[in-house]
Amino acid sequence: MTDAATLPAKTQSPTAFALGDAEPVLNRRELMEGLDCWEIQGQGGRYYQPPLPMDVLSKAGNATSHHSSAFRVKVNQLMRDFIPHPMLDRTTFEGIVLDHLVLANFYVERVDNRLGRPMKLKRSMARYTRRGVEDDRFAFLSGWNKEHWFKPGSVFQGIQPWLDQEIYGVPEYLSALQSAFLNEGATLFRRRYYINGAHAGFIMYVGEGGLTEGDADALRQAMKNTKGVGNFRSMFVHLPNGKKDSIQLLHPGEAAAKDEFIGVKNTTRDDILAAHRVPPQLLGVVPANAGGFGDVEKADAVFYRNEIQPLQQRFLAINDWLGVEVVRFRERDLKVSAQTTT
Repeated sequence: MTDAATLPAKTQSPTAFALGDAEPVLNRRELMEGLDCWEIQGQGGRYYQPPLPMDVLSKAGNATSHHSSAFRVKVNQLMRDFIPHPMLDRTTFEGIVLDHLVLANFYVERVDNRLGRPMKLKRSMARYTRRGVEDDRFAFLSGWNKEHWFKPGSVFQGIQPWLDQEIYGVPEYLSALQSAFLNEGATLFRRRYYINGAHAGFIMYVGEGGLTEGDADALRQAMKNTKGVGNFRSMFVHLPNGKKDSIQLLHPGEAAAKDEFIGVKNTTRDDILAAHRVPPQLLGVVPANAGGFGDVEKADAVFYRNEIQPLQQRFLAINDWLGVEVVRFRERDLKVSAQTTT
């Protein structure tokens, strides 16, 4: 009879596993490094591809609450003072403002009457509008390999200028996008952590005084029942022959579960607000100290002078192009002393 000690040990096959999902394209920094415009051959002619994917910027606009709210604050401020015109209604102007703030480009189409005079202005969505290689030509991408080319000279393009680009605009908040993605990632991590009722962050190890197959099945079923409706349910395990460390809970993911969530959220929020230059009290941010953020009316007045009025000037360029004053704004009575800005 062969002694068990002389038997060769079983060869264990190596086991490999992956951690995490595939990295989304939206989070890659390479997306923001190249700002070149490639020339594309289309059905009706040739146009330039934007340096940044417009669909990506549109989706990133809702990455975090502070990022999207900063856009809406500026839109609301401009709409508050906008004076509608028979050629330019409120809805059209609001869409133009959103295109400019989120995508750094906006397009206005001039619709003429039979006599060739401007009758109405229409918004061409910046996400789908492209600038042609030929001057004063623009195309609207209405679908896969489908293009609508506007009449030459009938479209005005407004852009957010940048150092490396003159064909399309570049968003001024581009430097804060990584912070916005990190903020979003921290929130998604916490959400997934709490949705997973058992918090799947431990390994139950049963050593000396082990379980029978039936006991192991019962324990496995009890652990499954702590997920979902059975969250935080207490569990009792009895090992008659067990010792002090017969049952151990190992936490391989404990470091990830205990990340500095509040610190990440606050730091990335500050980066986003710095890029948008919106006072935190205008976004409903709760102050962390008893002193607060100061007088909200004074902050609003300074924000109006430093941010909203320059934005108004950019949209006045439509009047210069059209030759008609269709973009007008009401003047505000700012009763704020000069000491406010200091």
